[in-house]
Amino acid sequence: MQRLRTSILAVLLAGVTLGQSASQLSSDAVRRVGSRLACLCGCNDTVASCQMLECHYASPARQRIAELQAAGRSDDEIVEEFVQKSGKQALSAPPAEGFNLLAWVMPFVAIAAGLGLIWVFIQRFRKPLPASNALADTATLSHYQEQIDRDLKKLD
Repeated sequence: MQRLRTSILAVLLAGVTLGQSASQLSSDAVRRVGSRLACLCGCNDTVASCQMLECHYASPARQRIAELQAAGRSDDEIVEEFVQKSGKQALSAPPAEGFNLLAWVMPFVAIAAGLGLIWVFIQRFRKPLPASNALADTATLSHYQEQIDRDLKKLD
């Protein structure tokens, strides 16, 4: 009889755990909006990807996103509300406007400048050195030729 009760309890407990649905806070729609917002707890993740347990920012933010989506607000409106509340730091990526445009452009400018600098150094050190005028002087050439001839005669 004890075994039967334990078995029934185990089956009911398994049924209860399987019957639980996924949380609304981890839905695709919440993750989609959360990926556009930075988690301001200091983890350098987005609200959607913050893995810190009981995060003081991401957990309430996910809940607020779910509430606003249930109220019928669009993704852009939800993001705008977070920006109004926390400033532009709430965005996971800076907007491509004004001074923030520099954050989008500078990596490409730095790469191009670095490649240009490398190209200049390669061109500079790749050029052959100009021939010295001393070797072109006929008097000097004839002196060396005579020295070579004398050394060759000694070898014979």
